[in-house]
Amino acid sequence: MDRKLIFFDIDGTLISNWREMPQSAAEAVRIAKENGHLCLVNTGRTASLVMDWLPKLAPFDGYLCGCGTQIFFHGRELLHKTFTQKEAEGIIQGLEKYRIDAILEGEETNFHNELDKMHTATLRQYILDHYRDRNWDNYQLAPGRFDKFYCYADDSGSVYRFMEEQGDLLDLIDREQGFFEIVPKGYSKATCMDFLAEHLNASGKYPKKITTRDMVAIGDSNNDLPMLEHAGTAIAMGESSQGVLEVADYVTTPVMQDGIWNALKWLGCI
Repeated sequence: MDRKLIFFDIDGTLISNWREMPQSAAEAVRIAKENGHLCLVNTGRTASLVMDWLPKLAPFDGYLCGCGTQIFFHGRELLHKTFTQKEAEGIIQGLEKYRIDAILEGEETNFHNELDKMHTATLRQYILDHYRDRNWDNYQLAPGRFDKFYCYADDSGSVYRFMEEQGDLLDLIDREQGFFEIVPKGYSKATCMDFLAEHLNASGKYPKKITTRDMVAIGDSNNDLPMLEHAGTAIAMGESSQGVLEVADYVTTPVMQDGIWNALKWLGCI
């Protein structure tokens, strides 16, 4: 079969909620690469939450991080979009104005307000549950050093009012239950796929021009919809959100039930 560019989400796709990757997933990636396909991580996580552990688990060709804001391919950085100092200061002021708690995500580290200064118990507990082992910096050090952010507000309307003021700068992804992912305008898990394809086509290393028909996307949640809708083939993990299930060409098993192995087997890549 023709070479495929296979884009994998991380959470709920490559790893479980307990940050476990089944051996079958790593083996599937290895075999797919041996068969000539490119295996690429396409995640909402910024590099600070990916590059210190995921490369040790499976031999991916590249990492598209932060909902398309940073791209690494074969160890080389191809793209990095971050908010300027002025943009970042305006974002932080707006978050405080509308009492929105956020995790500001950057390449080197992430930032959040002091826990006792957060407006909601929900994001405070989310940080304690998911990132207790990480020492993050305070908001004061964030301007000019973050690429996107993940936020929560008890009143979701406050997030939309914030976006009315910041809409020329930002795009919004509703992660449901009061959580939102906010990225620089014009960046997504789909735009980075096209950027990488254009880079590979321009390199002259691939005789056949790469198009969306050659792209496969595998994901499970709403922030995966841009890449799933953009790819020639969309695969949903078992236990995916309803929106993801509706756009999928194939639904595989859950991640810890050999979901990636079964997806690549169905695709014919292994």
